[in-house]
Amino acid sequence: MTAQSVEKLAAGPGEATVGDLMSPPIGIFRADMTVAETVEKLREETQSSVITYCYITDEEGGLDGLVVMRDMLLAEPETKLQDIMLTMPFSLGESMPLEEALKTAVKKHFPVYPVCDETGKLKGLIRGSDLFAEQAIEISAQAGKMVGVEKEERLATPVKRSLLLRHPWLQINLFTAFIAAAVVGLFEDTLAQLVILAVFLPVLAGQSGNTGCQALAVTLRGMTLGDLRNDNIRAMLVKEGLLGVSNGLLVGVTAGLGMFIYATMQGEAQPWLMGLVVMVSMAVACAISGLAGAIIPLVLKRLGADPATASSIFLTTASDVASMGFFLSLSTALLL
Repeated sequence: MTAQSVEKLAAGPGEATVGDLMSPPIGIFRADMTVAETVEKLREETQSSVITYCYITDEEGGLDGLVVMRDMLLAEPETKLQDIMLTMPFSLGESMPLEEALKTAVKKHFPVYPVCDETGKLKGLIRGSDLFAEQAIEISAQAGKMVGVEKEERLATPVKRSLLLRHPWLQINLFTAFIAAAVVGLFEDTLAQLVILAVFLPVLAGQSGNTGCQALAVTLRGMTLGDLRNDNIRAMLVKEGLLGVSNGLLVGVTAGLGMFIYATMQGEAQPWLMGLVVMVSMAVACAISGLAGAIIPLVLKRLGADPATASSIFLTTASDVASMGFFLSLSTALLL
């Protein structure tokens, strides 16, 4: 890559294109050349370059086919390249955004990808190692982006710059925390009469939050790898909802049993009903959190924002409001 390409790539895969990463084409031949003529020419070119494939172009430079070295090695010297070439080879567009190219090529795993312009003319080559090095950087940045740490921040980033990158998201997190606190405040009378409920609020919030984070991680991975498409979004939402309910019921049984035992030890009048409230609340909260973990990045993407940026901040709010709000509402209705 040239220095200019490196500067363009510094902006990230979302802004760079395939053309910024490609190198000039090598190993270019005509379809009417014989294997013997091609090998002789390759002897010269391979002294200064590493050639993986032979690319067959027409007189205008349009990409007609590709010859694999193994096929040429096994062919007779008089064989024409047009007889052993692979027609309509996979290629990337020169102006294609790098992020889109990553999703397009992720299941191909070719060592080298030809790059063509809008007319089909071969403009350059891009090595798979260079292409997917950018994907590795993008995926490694997701964990930080989910909590408001921008991908341009590194260990050597100055303190002032790191503060400017992180602090705005902490203010947003504080605001969303006030929303969850307001929900709890609405049930102040319930908590005053049933103080035991306060013990299980962190349990519900923690379990539902973890369920949502699992769904969020899978959704972001699907977006990055190109597995998530418009035709399978509905199936993904149904799956995450079912997983949320199933996991919520399983952990709800354990949590409900814990509430029953604790309420019995505290001499509460209806320990079995308290256990049931915890179990049902856990199932509902985990289902809502699982759906939220899948929906939040989709909404951010629809709004034109980075799906990974601070997703966990909004997910935490949704999980807390769902778990605490439903738990306290159900407790008020059944226990008071």
